[in-house]
Amino acid sequence: MKNIKLVIGWLMGVILILGAVGHVTSPEVSSGFIPDFLPKQLVHIAATIVEAALGIGVFIKPYRKRALQGICILMILFLPLHVIDLFREAPIIGSQTAAIIRVLVQFLFIFLAWFSSKD
Repeated sequence: MKNIKLVIGWLMGVILILGAVGHVTSPEVSSGFIPDFLPKQLVHIAATIVEAALGIGVFIKPYRKRALQGICILMILFLPLHVIDLFREAPIIGSQTAAIIRVLVQFLFIFLAWFSSKD
């Protein structure tokens, strides 16, 4: 079970690092999720730093548990953005089906980060 949690944790780390890279290389993809009252460029920079730090932290043994807990919290914080998108007439990325899948995947990420952070 310990190896399964380790592999899941590593996958979560890779996903977060790829998310951080995405904020830099394709900010327009996630810009629609950022509420209009927030400065989009600043949010992208903050998200990049947080996602990269948590993703890298998963690969450093003394920080793994805290990084995974941080990922779980971050995924919970991102969940309302995906739920709001689900109820839009025209979701930001893709179709209504894609929005449903994103919400389900968000719940999966929350569970996996929580599960792999447990001793």
